[in-house]
Amino acid sequence: MRRAALLLTGQAFSLLGSSVVQFAIWWWIVLQTRTGSAMLLATLFGVLPQSLVSIFGGPMADRYNRKALIILPDLIIAGVTVLLSISFALDWASLSLIFVVLLIRSAGGGIQQPAVQSFIPDVVPGGKLLRVNAIFGVIDSANRIAAPALAAVLVNLVPLWAILLVDVTTAVIGVGFVAMIRVPRAVVQNTVSRDSAVSDREAEAQGSDAAVSADSTAANPLVVLRRTFVDLKIGLTYAMRHPYLKGVILGDALTCLVAVAPMNLTLLLMTREFEGIDLNLGFVNLTTASDKLAANELGMSVGMLLGGALMSVIGPKLLRRSVAQMYAVAFGIAMVGITVIGLGVARNLLLYLIIDVLNGVASAVCVGPMRTVMQTESDESMVGRVFGLDTMLSTLGMPLGMLIFAPLADVIPIAWVFVAGGLLAVPVAVYVLMLSRKDVPVDD
Repeated sequence: MRRAALLLTGQAFSLLGSSVVQFAIWWWIVLQTRTGSAMLLATLFGVLPQSLVSIFGGPMADRYNRKALIILPDLIIAGVTVLLSISFALDWASLSLIFVVLLIRSAGGGIQQPAVQSFIPDVVPGGKLLRVNAIFGVIDSANRIAAPALAAVLVNLVPLWAILLVDVTTAVIGVGFVAMIRVPRAVVQNTVSRDSAVSDREAEAQGSDAAVSADSTAANPLVVLRRTFVDLKIGLTYAMRHPYLKGVILGDALTCLVAVAPMNLTLLLMTREFEGIDLNLGFVNLTTASDKLAANELGMSVGMLLGGALMSVIGPKLLRRSVAQMYAVAFGIAMVGITVIGLGVARNLLLYLIIDVLNGVASAVCVGPMRTVMQTESDESMVGRVFGLDTMLSTLGMPLGMLIFAPLADVIPIAWVFVAGGLLAVPVAVYVLMLSRKDVPVDD
């Protein structure tokens, strides 16, 4: 658990700094351009690279040192952030440079995220995985609360070039904590055996003529690319043969496509449906659009924090078996769909914020069990690819959903968009529940 504490602490610092800087950069783009096209490009550069690079990140987490794959992206991201900070300080910054930095930061996440999720089972006792994943969810939720507030304070006090250095500082601190983790000797030895297992699977999938030596692989980029897509194919085949892995991966991706995508339209929903409606909560009076948008973000984050804390307490007791964790995933997805519908039909601002909190709780109920199923049900040599596949599909789901729902919001009432997205999430929950009742292949 000491190793888990070091990993979680390091990731907490890394997440906080990255989120603060991400908010600051996006706000700068909005204030400077005031155009939706610039924000669309910022979103694409900030999301799609992670999805595409995770194709490579998953297999890399299976083949190479996972601890190094956690540390190196943080250091590279810190380096390019320093360069962007200098460009702002010298008045050389431009939108093109910012988009390049966003691309590199997102690509780093595509390597780091599968490595972190694959590294957790290496350093955490099997019986503690659900609790650690739930704590990870709590850290993520707390970051969602703290990062926007901290970014807002810093934007009003210091120039952007100084805010960018916050990410550099937290990245160095995070790397320091992860560097202190002593990986168990058995895990170090398994790093070599993982690559052997992967090679055996490749030979089985392609035939003996497809075997490629390590030297030629390192020397030929085309061979590296070919092997990566072979890894992806093997990972996809492996996951789709296992009903639990298939359920959580497709359930995650489809939920992001149909339910998470409309959640990105809350800006329009709040502006159109609650314009001119004030809410006095006693300790705060929500009157302006920014007040309501901040309350919306805070409600979701508080809900995720509460849900993560709940799962960390009761999850290890009630959800010990994978089938119970699958039931929790199905229930969580159904609740996400129902609360998204509630957000669309709510006409009272207080009721909307209560449903917003419940939506966060439902999201947290999904995340912890999803990660635990992928960690415990995957073969040790395949866990990186499984997480890489999940990252790729779920990250692609949100922008693809936006391409569908965003244009609809301009031609039909936006509330209908939320109702449609929520209704479509319910069959996804049923699908996951059906897969949870299938037998797990004994050879997996």
